[in-house]
Amino acid sequence: MRVLVVEDEKRLAAGIKRGLEAEGFATDVALNGTDGLWMARENPYAAIVLDIMLPGMNGYQVCAALREEEIWTPIMMLTAKDGEFDEAEALDTGADDYVTKPFSYVVLVARLRALIRRGAGERPAVLEAGDLGFDPGSKRAWRSGADVDLTAREMALLEFLLRRKGEVVSKTEILHQVWDYDFEGDPNIVEVYVRHLRNKLDRPFGRNALETVRGSGYRLAADGG
Repeated sequence: MRVLVVEDEKRLAAGIKRGLEAEGFATDVALNGTDGLWMARENPYAAIVLDIMLPGMNGYQVCAALREEEIWTPIMMLTAKDGEFDEAEALDTGADDYVTKPFSYVVLVARLRALIRRGAGERPAVLEAGDLGFDPGSKRAWRSGADVDLTAREMALLEFLLRRKGEVVSKTEILHQVWDYDFEGDPNIVEVYVRHLRNKLDRPFGRNALETVRGSGYRLAADGG
């Protein structure tokens, strides 16, 4: 398994390289974000260990650029101690995991192996179906380039439907994922919120993306309708 380490502190980069190679990983090192992005584009790495504070391009920019280009190599970010905002932004940008400096090599290797086992499936940071889009990080929804104001629950429903675009999802699945397993209210609440989304995201734009599949549930058209 070949891994890319993007870290500008030479001693730390060399230490990570030695540690990973001792565990059987072939390891390449880039000392700045620009080189790291180029190497990640050109080579099929099993995973990337990516620092945030880098010269050239920072880790967030590198991660975002790879995801925008649909390069889904698993990314583990190296974040600052107690940097909860760093961790949140790393995940929202498209990273798959993070470790906080200073870190244990044992933990780093174990979490890296876990990422590699999951593989490089599509995990976009921004969810889209045609000209309909939603950014879970910034909580922004849009249609045809125009921002659309949604409530928190409407955003949760839209995110779920976009993650399952093209698939029929039942009312029960929606209740479990958008509300919770212990929801004891009226299950027709799903119909209410589907109607809200249609009134905000479909009808004003002359679309019919959110379909009712009689007897089965709902489906968001993969092309955005």
